[in-house]
Amino acid sequence: MGKYVQEDQEKCIFRVNRKSFTDQGILELEREAIFSKCWLFIGHESELRNNGDFHRRKVGGRNLIFTRGSDGVIRALYNTCPHRGALVCREGHGNTKVFRCFYHAWSFNNQGDLVGMPDKAGFPEDHNCDGSKNLVEVKRLESYRGFVFVNFDDNAISLEDYLGNAKEYIDLVADQAEAGAHPEMGMEVLMDPQEYSVRANWKLLGENSVDLYHGMPTHKTYFDIVATRGGLADKDNLIGVGRDLGNGHAVMEYTSAWPRPVGKWIPGYGEEAKGIIEKNIERLTEKFGEERAERIAKKNRNIWIFPNLIINDIMAITIRTFYPTAPNYIEVTGYALAAAEENENFRQVRNDSFLEFLGPGGFATPDDNEALELCQEGFLNNKEVEWNDISRGMNREVPQATDEAQMRAFWREWNDRVTFLEAKKEEEAGRVEV
Repeated sequence: MGKYVQEDQEKCIFRVNRKSFTDQGILELEREAIFSKCWLFIGHESELRNNGDFHRRKVGGRNLIFTRGSDGVIRALYNTCPHRGALVCREGHGNTKVFRCFYHAWSFNNQGDLVGMPDKAGFPEDHNCDGSKNLVEVKRLESYRGFVFVNFDDNAISLEDYLGNAKEYIDLVADQAEAGAHPEMGMEVLMDPQEYSVRANWKLLGENSVDLYHGMPTHKTYFDIVATRGGLADKDNLIGVGRDLGNGHAVMEYTSAWPRPVGKWIPGYGEEAKGIIEKNIERLTEKFGEERAERIAKKNRNIWIFPNLIINDIMAITIRTFYPTAPNYIEVTGYALAAAEENENFRQVRNDSFLEFLGPGGFATPDDNEALELCQEGFLNNKEVEWNDISRGMNREVPQATDEAQMRAFWREWNDRVTFLEAKKEEEAGRVEV
């Protein structure tokens, strides 16, 4: 049986050792085996529409500048001055031709090249002839359907290969809007992102994001409100499937009570929204056919891209990413995604739908954060109560959306990566001792 994950298909047992959520040594293994090796979401191309646009981002424990240079190329630059290490970009976002270090005023263009230093006489003429004093660029940056990722492992497989079967579900999100001449610009991120912290382990937030089993008991108030606006009855809620997509990625796809701006109207949206949604369904049907249009417009999907990207395409679309600063503390960033050419009034309908459930004061996020923190508190009993049970649905041939196949997909990949690195380190330590 496994040290951190135990699985027995015949007996329908899948358990995760609660040490995985509390141990500092495991977090260090995760930083090396996962956050330094996997593709991590840094932003959406719509955030960098113009040359010179930039956003300051923290990804995988690194400080980065996500920017489109004057040459039109999107880059991720390490946000640290090669001189003495200070951040060269302190603003959250903006548009600039030059990043200037606060400490000694070294200046860099938006492509990362060193272009100015005070008192050059104190340095040799060939001070930067090899480019070693330029801002360092993350070598691996790739995008899929407007979603941009970085990887700190220069030898990693391509993003497309890494996403694998998850691309099908990202396509269902990206295909909701007309792309025109710029395929990545059909959908756009709405400024500004939500940023908050949770006193819980990062993996709990990932699990919760694909846990439909908690939907009705935890968020019952929201379902009751939606029902008063023309939503579905309880018996029609949360019906669908859960899928392991490979490489640690997972999804649940299902129907639900709530409306969807892309294609599911309820009276609470108002009459203008009804006409807009009907036309949108007609457009999707003409472009993709009735079956795919129905799936895009009516089905919900919660997508977990290993290790820490969640795309929730539900009553609105949120992109959520998160990173641990301690075993029991995470920093979370959430973005709203919408069709770029949306009617202003309809955009307000979408935003209201987003904030009501997914916003920091909505019906879901505070409840979810409370649940995660209660789990983390419960882990104080780890010595006597060691294991989490994640076996729901193992007795079914086709897992339901309210089962836990999605979580098991993550944990298998997590376990492979962490235990491989741990064994490697133990072997290397044994050699040193000999």
